Amino acid sequence: MDNKIEQYLIDMTLTYQQIEPNIWLLDDEERRLQGVAVMLAEPLVIVRVEIMDVPRQNLLELYTKLLELNAADVLHGAYALENGKIILIGTLEYDTMDFGEFRATLDSFSLALTQHYPILSKYREKPAGKTDGGGR
Repeated sequence: MDNKIEQYLIDMTLTYQQIEPNIWLLDDEERRLQGVAVMLAEPLVIVRVEIMDVPRQNLLELYTKLLELNAADVLHGAYALENGKIILIGTLEYDTMDFGEFRATLDSFSLALTQHYPILSKYREKPAGKTDGGGR
């Protein structure tokens, strides 16, 4: 099968690995696209990354902040909840997806991961006896 996703990843010179047929895992530190999965589940292309565990405290404040970020900053995709995790997820239609749309989605994820980490990291639960060492 001719797969434009892999060609787009190559064209963008992204660091990635194909972990299963139709699933690619990005590990591009330079573009802040580490741990981003791109999956072809026809007719959709799903782009997703796990942000953090849902904390036990300050949920109303956190959920409000996520909705505000969705409205103001996440142009291609949205924050969501899945199995006790906060994720960033976007979907594209494979048949009509072009390179510009694919790139815009990944650029939006990169921007969100870079700019939102400091905002969301304050909601992370810190393991007992540990301090926040930063980094994602």
